[in-house]
Amino acid sequence: MSTKDTSKLDRIVADARRNADARSEGYRERALKIYPWVCGRCARTFTVANLRELTVHHRDHNHDNNPPDGSNWELLCLYCHDNEHQRQAEAQAGRSVQTPRGEIATHSPFANLKAMLGDKKP
Repeated sequence: MSTKDTSKLDRIVADARRNADARSEGYRERALKIYPWVCGRCARTFTVANLRELTVHHRDHNHDNNPPDGSNWELLCLYCHDNEHQRQAEAQAGRSVQTPRGEIATHSPFANLKAMLGDKKP
């Protein structure tokens, strides 16, 4: 390996270490230290083995709002986090209804399924 190749590799490794240090100071790592490793919606528990499936949700949907006390965060599993953002998107599009238990989606993806399938027999 030439000197040029070695210096490029050294820069890549240094950048990777610097990025890892920055991430360790990031809001995800802080949230994982503050809160128990449990989804705030479905109560699924997490261990080191599956921790990558636990996400940090910003309650106000502003990823720049990261107070030190974590008051804008909640830990959600991938599925509940995706569901939360889908509900937000539907609410912004005007396709949700406010109920005493929160907003519910009014879109029904299978409403026209019978017509789409027609008279097809298996």
